[in-house]
Amino acid sequence: MSATFTTRIPARLDRLPWSRFHWLVVAALGITWILDGLEVTLVGALSPAIQSRAGLGLTASQIGLVGSAYILGAVLGALVFGRLTDSLGRKRLFTITVAVYLLATIASGFAWDFWSFVLFRFLTGAGIGGEYGAVNSAIQELIPARRRGYTDLAINGSFWIGAAGRAMLSVVVLDPALLPPEWGWRVAFIGGGLLALIVIYIRRYIPESPRWLMTHGRGAEAERIIAEIEAHVVRDSGAPLSPEDSLPAIHLHERGRTPWLEIGRALIRTYPKRTILGLTLMSSQAFCYNAIFFTYALILSKFYQVPAQHIGWFILPFALGNVAGPLILGRFFDTIGRRQMIGATYAISGVLLCLSGWMFANGMLTAVTQTIAWMVIFFFASAAASAAYLTVGECFPLEIRAITISLFYAFGTLLGGVAGPAVFGALIDAGEPGQILWGYLLGGGLMIAAAGVTAAFGVAAEGRSLEEVAPPLSRVL
Repeated sequence: MSATFTTRIPARLDRLPWSRFHWLVVAALGITWILDGLEVTLVGALSPAIQSRAGLGLTASQIGLVGSAYILGAVLGALVFGRLTDSLGRKRLFTITVAVYLLATIASGFAWDFWSFVLFRFLTGAGIGGEYGAVNSAIQELIPARRRGYTDLAINGSFWIGAAGRAMLSVVVLDPALLPPEWGWRVAFIGGGLLALIVIYIRRYIPESPRWLMTHGRGAEAERIIAEIEAHVVRDSGAPLSPEDSLPAIHLHERGRTPWLEIGRALIRTYPKRTILGLTLMSSQAFCYNAIFFTYALILSKFYQVPAQHIGWFILPFALGNVAGPLILGRFFDTIGRRQMIGATYAISGVLLCLSGWMFANGMLTAVTQTIAWMVIFFFASAAASAAYLTVGECFPLEIRAITISLFYAFGTLLGGVAGPAVFGALIDAGEPGQILWGYLLGGGLMIAAAGVTAAFGVAAEGRSLEEVAPPLSRVL
């Protein structure tokens, strides 16, 4: 029979004032989304160069399939590494997943044909996909409850800092006056991979999650880490913490790996409404985002005749809207509430996406106004998409948090992310704006439907401890 114990670790983490330790967590773990932003927008920004004779000579449909291969790799990587994260710990998987990303994205710069490029993009996606469960769970378990929503949204929104950086990089590497056309796009991949070395170095200073340690028979290590965190916070803030004895305690029993049967029971029998909510939020935002961003460069070059070397300039305001959305709207997810803000951001972005599709099909937009429309749409959609990860992470128990995030990301992305780039690539190949309208209507309709599901099944998790929102499976009743 497993040992039982009493701990105040969750309450001790939630009482901490914001400090340099929390900024370190944000910097070291949030950089995952910057890298993802670099990678997801990379093929889109470089697609005209990759399609050229100096590149790999790919068609628009093949570019879409490359995007789908990246997403498929992320799906499988999330499933494999997410399971290992719950079993072996958050910290151990950080270096492994970043190393996979580093090697695969550099290899992408040395691809010699369509199939080698597909393979390397698949492996790059696997590394990034493996990060989702470990990083999201660690962020939510280390950040105080009162700031969890805003912090999580802001970190997830940093994806677009990477997108903006990649846009500027593409302007440079695609300039034939600076680099030969056959090497410019390759340098972009290689440079992105080398950035992962910085990530590996910074993450040395992030501790294992005390919440994970306390349920895996490593109570002494958990107590040591939380004491070190508290000491750093007190030293930084100069203010004493409230007495530990005044904090609420939780009674748990030690346990090892959670069986798949118990994971399935939690998702289907204990939290069926949350399961429906998570799948809906994940799949709708995945289709909307991946459909647009794996193919936006094709839209600009084919329908608006924007030169390949200038496409990066159009992504900058686009990225600005996406970064600003979570930063400006994020605080309201902790004050107004999760259900209200998630429903509103999904609904508004869905309606605006349908409207912009209609305007595009009727020839009412230019390259500039198309970019402005995307900027406004994804100001709201970025906050909505970030909230999907927040919702899935905080609505399920500690012992299955990483694999749950990974499962929902995997299945949601498989439904929405893999199909989106392939569908839009084929619609763009058709060459008719009226055909592309159907893709916009589908993406917008899915976002509106997700808003309805949120109204019915949303969870009021704002300001509440993770253990209150979803009691641990190891809790002693």
